[in-house]
Amino acid sequence: MAEHFADRLWEAVRRKNSRLCVGLDPRLDLLPPDLPDCGCDPVKRVESFCFNICVATEPYAAAVKPQAAYFEALGAEGMALLERVMCFARELGLLVILDAKRNDIGSTAQAYADAYLGPRPPGNGPCLRAADAITVNGYLGYDGIEPFVNKAYEHGTGLFILVKTSNPGSGQLQDLKLESGLTVYQHMADLVAQWGQDLVGASGYSSVGAVVGATYPEQLRELRARVPQTPFLVPGYGHQGATAADVAAAFDDHGFGALVNSSRGIIYAYRKREGSFTAAAAEAAQEARDELNGAAVEKV
Repeated sequence: MAEHFADRLWEAVRRKNSRLCVGLDPRLDLLPPDLPDCGCDPVKRVESFCFNICVATEPYAAAVKPQAAYFEALGAEGMALLERVMCFARELGLLVILDAKRNDIGSTAQAYADAYLGPRPPGNGPCLRAADAITVNGYLGYDGIEPFVNKAYEHGTGLFILVKTSNPGSGQLQDLKLESGLTVYQHMADLVAQWGQDLVGASGYSSVGAVVGATYPEQLRELRARVPQTPFLVPGYGHQGATAADVAAAFDDHGFGALVNSSRGIIYAYRKREGSFTAAAAEAAQEARDELNGAAVEKV
């Protein structure tokens, strides 16, 4: 197995003293008016925005999470831009978690795993593989997950599987009771732990993680105890309404175990703060980092 993803993740958290992941969701209608001059080309505008956000927030974040959909919406040039953004973030020393929620079965799942978690090609080839980890939908079962697990093992990358998502409608499926008495999300958490048991590193955490929303703090607390070796990617903090107190349940007794994402509350902070969009993003990222560190310390 190559260098272990979860071990690299917690080392980044220690080194940066940050549990913050900054989500890169470049909506064209929300891009700031004070972008450096890049004309009317939407791809160039998004590139300028993402690069500047990465630079502004790098001192306060352990990772960034590009949302693939916003880049895909820009066509082939947008996908090429996604590669450049991920490579740029890696060059700054940030971990990159690609939020793509990929899944399929058989050779198609294998192709997705090859595309995003395989070895980076030599020379100046495509670097979609610059992602350190990818989000995956596991509701097709293990045959849709196995190729990602194998690639994570081979190349030291990781994956975060949807378990209890932060959106209001998640309970329509995820809270349903099974014949076993477990909810769907509890059963999925157990499967994630099972699928990742051979990828536990020196940190005590697996490279197969779970997406668990901060908007459901009781379930977050329950799942942290239920799957102690599973790292959490936690959306819902900030703009979606979850607070640092809600997120505290995601951390273990050493203040680790979770990487907490904030997207709009940081990258579009200029809409509520004085100064440039980069200064506003940096200020919001610093505040989020400090709040999350405070929540983590309370668990120690």
